[in-house]
Amino acid sequence: MSNNQSLWYLENIDVTGLFCPKKVGRGDMEQHSHKVFKKGEYIYLPDEQADRLYFLTEGRVKIGSYADTGKEITKAILNKGEVFGELSLIGEEKRRDFAYAMEDTSLCILTVVDMKALMRDHNALNLFLMKIMGSRMLEMEQRLEALVFKDSRTRIIEFLHSLATNKGQRVGYEQVVRKFMTHQEIANLTATSRQTVTTVLNDLRNKNILTFDRRRLLVRDMELLAKESQL
Repeated sequence: MSNNQSLWYLENIDVTGLFCPKKVGRGDMEQHSHKVFKKGEYIYLPDEQADRLYFLTEGRVKIGSYADTGKEITKAILNKGEVFGELSLIGEEKRRDFAYAMEDTSLCILTVVDMKALMRDHNALNLFLMKIMGSRMLEMEQRLEALVFKDSRTRIIEFLHSLATNKGQRVGYEQVVRKFMTHQEIANLTATSRQTVTTVLNDLRNKNILTFDRRRLLVRDMELLAKESQL
């Protein structure tokens, strides 16, 4: 089971079936909505009502916000099998960020009321959502610490290592990440420049630690990649 697929299961609960029963051929919970967003469409914007959660079944979604200057801040890029909009469960009334379809994207959408009903019926679902919230909080803390204490090169390398670890698939001794991000997207997530990302990636490729193109990232040696961040 791939890392993305593992997000769909927790303690023998099929999260896909709970969030999107129509898509897996079940007849219950017919009020769940399945919607497709075209590439470039916003799923929601800041200050919109926060009364729904979203389960990503196909495509990619960018979560971000806008600074007072109007500059876009990328917080996360989500893939198939991930959940977002979860802060509505803990009292968020208005969205503080935006969600944007980076490619044609399919979502299963649940109201907060529906989600709370599912959580009452499936105790393990509470743990699933706590893991999501906890891991995102930890990720944001790590990014903040890296921004304060680490240089651009280290931030980029640690991001690549984390990406391969958490969203990659093991192929022999190598780790492959499909639908690799653009250099600008990596720059946005690491608070660096596109030119710096390109320089670091080319350096790692010249050292035969990884290879990449627009479709995938292949890390040939995870240990060597980790050591590069310590130089």
